Amino acid sequence: MTVVEATLARIPQPYRDKAIKHRELIKFLMVGGSTWVIDTVVFLVLKATVLADKPVTAKVIAVLVATMVSYVLNREWSFRTRGGRERHHEALLFFVISGIGVAVYSAPLWVSRYVFELQVPFVTLVAQESADFVAGQIVGTLVGMAFRWWAFRRFVWPDQFVRRQPPPPPPVPAPQD
Repeated sequence: MTVVEATLARIPQPYRDKAIKHRELIKFLMVGGSTWVIDTVVFLVLKATVLADKPVTAKVIAVLVATMVSYVLNREWSFRTRGGRERHHEALLFFVISGIGVAVYSAPLWVSRYVFELQVPFVTLVAQESADFVAGQIVGTLVGMAFRWWAFRRFVWPDQFVRRQPPPPPPVPAPQD
């Protein structure tokens, strides 16, 4: 039994059928969760060290690192049944959309810092750091992921390039207690 089959066996019906039906979105979200951790670690390390007074620059660098990892994981796993374009054309579209995504991801942090002035000396250091985390790592990530999900499916790996999907694995009975 594969890891996927074992995992599916633990999901009760009707959720198992929904997971199979929306497997592309679930994989995209799992890649997003993984790259969120990468983005968060890079952002916090840069912000705590060499880019302490440049949080937006730290955020942009963190998003770029996470985006490179995201391309590989999305291409080889989330959207593996899509294709049809030459790899360089697909990669160019991915990185153009991800470049737009950098602005989308970073905008909430920029607004928090420079429009709402949630930064020292206008607020405490704790308030500034909390606002940076919420704006950059939560709001920015949610808005950016929604944009990228839509744009990747629309432009990078559109429906007309979907390869024949493998049939879903046969239903596995739930473990008996």
